[in-house]
Amino acid sequence: MQKVAFFDIDGTLFRSSLVVELVERLIDAGIFPKGARDYYYDNYVSWKNRTGSYEEYINKLVETFMEHIQGAPYGAVIDIGREVVAEKGNHVYRYTRDLVRELKEEGYYLVAISQSPKLILDNFCKEHGFDKVYGRIYETGPQDRFTGEIAELHLIENKANIVKRVAAQEGITLEGSIGVGDTEGDIPLLELVERAICINPTKKLYEHAKRNDWKVVVERKDMIYEL
Repeated sequence: MQKVAFFDIDGTLFRSSLVVELVERLIDAGIFPKGARDYYYDNYVSWKNRTGSYEEYINKLVETFMEHIQGAPYGAVIDIGREVVAEKGNHVYRYTRDLVRELKEEGYYLVAISQSPKLILDNFCKEHGFDKVYGRIYETGPQDRFTGEIAELHLIENKANIVKRVAAQEGITLEGSIGVGDTEGDIPLLELVERAICINPTKKLYEHAKRNDWKVVVERKDMIYEL
């Protein structure tokens, strides 16, 4: 039986958010309108000034993506996604990068779970050796243009659903399983694995982790701390 490790990607392995990088590049390329940035810009500034939350900012940005992906050409979006990964695919945390490599060498089945679009996740995760990738799958319609609809949204919205699906596969065991995340959205995943690791956690995740005696890691500049 093969052991399994589950990784959130944005803010856990990747030092930014793949959907953020994708949206910004789609606007710059003219695939999304220039005015699309206005919808989330104030929330971005509030977050940078620490007067607003990152969650508010990212939710606005995702809403922007969902509104403007409708009608966008599949090929052009895929190309932009490849450009983002080629340019920024190695902007990762050392702790999780090295953990991925170690677990791969130990024979773990590596699963990535993210709310970012799978169309950009696939290339990023391939570069880092993941065996399976779960992300938001945006459907296409006539003329290979996105419809704005998400396939199997109920599955990806709760990461515990993915853990249970993977665990049901033949040859996979949750014995010795590992989960790595950075926000409270990862709690359902982390509660199902034997070894939970929180990297640079939000306050809510940190408090939950301490109550459950989960490992908490902070990577800052050239230092890695364990709290």
